[in-house]
Amino acid sequence: MDQFTYAERATDWRSNNNIAESIFAQMAQEPHPVPRWIVCSCGTGGTTATIGRFIRYRCFDTQVCATDPDNSVFFDAYATGDLSLRLASGSLIEGIGRPRVERSFTPGVIDGMLKAPDIASLAAIRHLNQVLGRRCGGSTGTNFIGALHLARRMHETGQQGSIVTILCDSGERYRHSYFSDDWLAARGMNIEPALAARARQRRARRAAGMGAAGGRGLRPRAGRHDARPGVRASLSPALPRSSRTWCTGRRRSAARCRSGRFAAWR
Repeated sequence: MDQFTYAERATDWRSNNNIAESIFAQMAQEPHPVPRWIVCSCGTGGTTATIGRFIRYRCFDTQVCATDPDNSVFFDAYATGDLSLRLASGSLIEGIGRPRVERSFTPGVIDGMLKAPDIASLAAIRHLNQVLGRRCGGSTGTNFIGALHLARRMHETGQQGSIVTILCDSGERYRHSYFSDDWLAARGMNIEPALAARARQRRARRAAGMGAAGGRGLRPRAGRHDARPGVRASLSPALPRSSRTWCTGRRRSAARCRSGRFAAWR
């Protein structure tokens, strides 16, 4: 079987040996064991398909958010329903984003998509390196931007619950690219405003006796939006509202409404 093209059927999403089942098993002892959102990005589309199908099969009250980097067609395909979209170039974020819609991409099991600028994803992995003490790949940064966006929306609407995202490949292989200031400068990317804003927040928290990460810190496995309010907006200078694109979807929906950069299917 061509596992790249047919990734969504290469994994038995009904079984107890897939990424979705592992997520819920790891969350079992958490205060909010059933996540409100699971955030992941699309490369082949297989991961989102597996997680979305598993959630519906088990009837969990969890939604799936798929994040998409620059130079990728998945978001626009999801928002418009046009699966024939093509781009001439690929994504800067390795492992995710495609110039065409892969056959395993399954919009019907995705509840919302976020378009995250590459500069925000790369600033995010620098932040995660400081908080977690480990380098992560660019796709983890894209996922983290999605988690931040959802945490802010939950906070603004008074919701509580857990948000799960996935730490993908190690960032050690990107020491001379994503983690290189010279590499970023050569591409005209300046993440310093976001990192400086985060440094100011950390100093403010220490002065207030809250600790660098809001008292409890940031855990790789799962996070609680009400446990670390400062982290939600820590990268907002790198991801202003005008540069974010958010789209929510419902299966068999007919009407779409657009307001600026925000697109919603109802």
